[in-house]
Amino acid sequence: MVDQKPTLPSILDFATWEPVLRLLLAGNAERHAARSARVAGRIGRRGWSLALQRRMPPPGRASQVEDMQEEFDAVKRVQSALADAGVDDVSFTAEVQPTGKTTLRLLGPSPAVEPGIGTPHPGALILVEGALPQPWRCPPDPVPGAVPAPSSDLELLERTLRERLPDAIGATDAEIAAAETRLGITLPEELKVLYRVTRSRWEDWGDDYEAVQRECMAVGCELFTLDGLYVADASSRHCRWEFAAMEAVVTPPDAAVQGVVGSPGWIAFGDNGGGDRLAIDLTPGPRGYMGQIIILSHEENIGASLVADSLTDLVLNRHSKRGGGSAGDQPSAVARVNIRSLPSIEAAAHPGLEVLSIGVWDAEPLSLAPVTELPRLRTLTAYPGTLADPLEIAELTGLEFLELGPEEWRTLLDASAVPRSLSAAAITVHGNQDTLPIVAIANELLALWDRPPIIQTVIEGDLGPMP
Repeated sequence: MVDQKPTLPSILDFATWEPVLRLLLAGNAERHAARSARVAGRIGRRGWSLALQRRMPPPGRASQVEDMQEEFDAVKRVQSALADAGVDDVSFTAEVQPTGKTTLRLLGPSPAVEPGIGTPHPGALILVEGALPQPWRCPPDPVPGAVPAPSSDLELLERTLRERLPDAIGATDAEIAAAETRLGITLPEELKVLYRVTRSRWEDWGDDYEAVQRECMAVGCELFTLDGLYVADASSRHCRWEFAAMEAVVTPPDAAVQGVVGSPGWIAFGDNGGGDRLAIDLTPGPRGYMGQIIILSHEENIGASLVADSLTDLVLNRHSKRGGGSAGDQPSAVARVNIRSLPSIEAAAHPGLEVLSIGVWDAEPLSLAPVTELPRLRTLTAYPGTLADPLEIAELTGLEFLELGPEEWRTLLDASAVPRSLSAAAITVHGNQDTLPIVAIANELLALWDRPPIIQTVIEGDLGPMP
């Protein structure tokens, strides 16, 4: 019997990648100049980022699916291979010689690295397994004196709902108790009244599709079923490290809602139809009411806005006129120094500063000396070339997140000056920089914490000479 070589996994087959590489090369100036060409990209099972020159549709016609069919087909081939391999996302870079000889490198994935956004470069590096940004570790403050709003009226709430939804099927006490057991929390009385009137199940409406709209109008939102109720704590509000580290929890003394990411006392029960979640708030701010209605925006990573003082008010369309509170003259915990915002590091420095972001800068590089003694500074991001001396970062002993350009990271690594307090890090890349040197820096940082590296898999192939 002749031994047969095992079939390579399709993700490691050059033929899987060939259509994508050919599309990338079609608009590559280096390739057309008969020089070695370098292309890169990222493909995931739910999306992709490729620097392609797409054809414009004829004048007067919008783009159609068929205009991008070749791209869709090429990407689908890779996505199918990713699915077969059980991989969610992979970035790649390829160098193509004028003869067509090609060296393709697949990069990662690594459980310690978040995918980049619209780029083949790595995203945030998670240096400490399971680490969460500081705002995601902040629980709400205790509210021992909080009371329900005077407008909360169980009888009025039930009477109004039954008048509006006379044919609705309500939940049983056993069903409500089961929801409480699942959530590990006692539902507030107003919410129990609501579900005793309607349990909001699709099967209860049969073919009456307008019943959904009637219920939305009656309640004031798209109501979840009891099984859909969830506690909107911090873990329910996922956010990438590089964005989450830029947030700060601030609750002014006159705020109705605490400025936390989430709370074990936020019970999400509905949607406004646009992806924003309504919740009953059992951990209100200093000037809030127990059981007030708040909305969590899908466009924001932290905090919530007050909608109504009670569920009764929501159903009766009586929206709260109370404001969200003001920090007064207190300086912000998040400071941005750039050509449009604060003019200097000195202007940003104060004892409560938690996050310092240095952006585009057209003057002399900046010194970090004004912030080296600040007790709460935990996040620093600096646009490449904006720091006078990157080694000053070694004096910032409380940093948990640091984002720098490749040269600044190189300086810290060569001097063994990377802060050991870090939980996560990121490399800022601008322009069409080669991916491989960025991956090398990322792996050096991961190695300092003994974290899994970004693995390179080399695949050789031949695309033939340029036509």
